[in-house]
Amino acid sequence: MTEYVDGPVPDGLTAELIHERHLSVLQRIEEAGGDPEEVSVLAVTKAFGLRVAELAVEAGLTSLGENYAQELEAKARAQSPTLAEVDWHFIGRLQRNKVKKLVGIVGVWESVDRQALVDEIARRDPGARILIQVNAEDEEGKGGCPISEAGALAAHALEHGLDVGGLMTVGPTDQGIDPTPGFRAVAALAGDLGLAERSMGMTADLEEAVAAGTTTIRVGRALFGPRKK
Repeated sequence: MTEYVDGPVPDGLTAELIHERHLSVLQRIEEAGGDPEEVSVLAVTKAFGLRVAELAVEAGLTSLGENYAQELEAKARAQSPTLAEVDWHFIGRLQRNKVKKLVGIVGVWESVDRQALVDEIARRDPGARILIQVNAEDEEGKGGCPISEAGALAAHALEHGLDVGGLMTVGPTDQGIDPTPGFRAVAALAGDLGLAERSMGMTADLEEAVAAGTTTIRVGRALFGPRKK
């Protein structure tokens, strides 16, 4: 798994540059009508090497998001002192058989979208903090439960002792579709369920997410630049 540790670092990327870009993200939040003190920035380090995660922490970003179990495990096992206090969020589609390997690493499981996954996390990581992922547009092949099932899934998780912080959603795969209705529907549902957190919006649609009431945006490209394909 050394490819994840020794993976790419964009040319010229420094902690100072990430800090400047973070300030630009905060400015975008403010210009969209949000309060930068109340909207958290989750730095998404997927597909970048360990050094990028270290630079993010050096720039003051200590909540990092990863999409792939094997990549997160590799970065955690590297035991970098810089990453010792990172709050890792798992934000990708998660197979139930990967949960065991990530217990003790993941601080927030953001992509919980079915009962079987709830049950496995509850068994392996009692009391864990989770977000229920919602597929607001009911896109085929996309992670997240239907919005009509999110309340029942949250209740099931609470019954099994998990700490349900809120809801998470990913905007439409087709960037030609306005994400605003989906974001608003998820934010409204979170309010109806009495859940404080709404993890919505990425680099391309953070303005729409902020206007809809997100509490967390998940950004990678805005901080680190484009990923190499």
